[in-house]
Amino acid sequence: MSTYENLLFESEDGIGIVTINRPKALNALNAATIHELDRMFDELAQNDAVKTVIITGGGEKSFVAGADITEMQKMSAVEGRNWAKLAQAVFSKIENLPKPVIAAVNGYALGGGCEISMACDIRIASEKAKFGQPEVSLGIPPGFGGTQRLARLVGKGRAKELLFTGDMIDAAEAYRIGLVNKVTVPAELLNTAKAMAQKIMSRAPVAVQVCKAAVNEGLDVDLKTGIAYEAEVFGLCFATDDQKEGMTAFVEKRPPNFTGK
Repeated sequence: MSTYENLLFESEDGIGIVTINRPKALNALNAATIHELDRMFDELAQNDAVKTVIITGGGEKSFVAGADITEMQKMSAVEGRNWAKLAQAVFSKIENLPKPVIAAVNGYALGGGCEISMACDIRIASEKAKFGQPEVSLGIPPGFGGTQRLARLVGKGRAKELLFTGDMIDAAEAYRIGLVNKVTVPAELLNTAKAMAQKIMSRAPVAVQVCKAAVNEGLDVDLKTGIAYEAEVFGLCFATDDQKEGMTAFVEKRPPNFTGK
């Protein structure tokens, strides 16, 4: 992997762990960090040794506390739009990575931090985590996909309440409304995320990949088009070795040995 100033990377048994590491700034997303995330996920897409990715925050207080306000304060309208488009493109790259991405939310996930967590496939939160889209208190709406992904995850009514008020919610409430998949004690956060990654990696890799694609594609089209897409990828998987191995193992009552082919 390349060298990064604001990101840390480690790989363990097929799991790539990306840590956003600006703890003195509560891991706020400045332009340099966004560009580094862009490069990191290009590399991860090409890294066959990494099967699943975990994103977390450096330090104990914050996952990502938001975008860097000191950089945004003097932006013009054109600069603000370009900044939003840049971050949206990077977050979409995370969302559409052909590998599962898990957010291990260890603290504040506000503004851009909540938005990057929502670009991940699964969110696991520490009991100390806090979520929110407080942009309206700064005179702006969310710009990194928050108005769109939040409503898709928690429903229109709850999303509008969080967006209009800018209120911050704790991990328990985030779990209750469906924003996070699981809540754990802080000491077990990364282990819980790794256990989830390991479980996913024990399944047929191509099947997991097409599940991700089918969900992502299907949310943007009508039901008829979505289920037609599902039928296509369902059929394609019958051309894989993993389909043959999975069904043979089931019939033979033994664990499958998937190869990703």
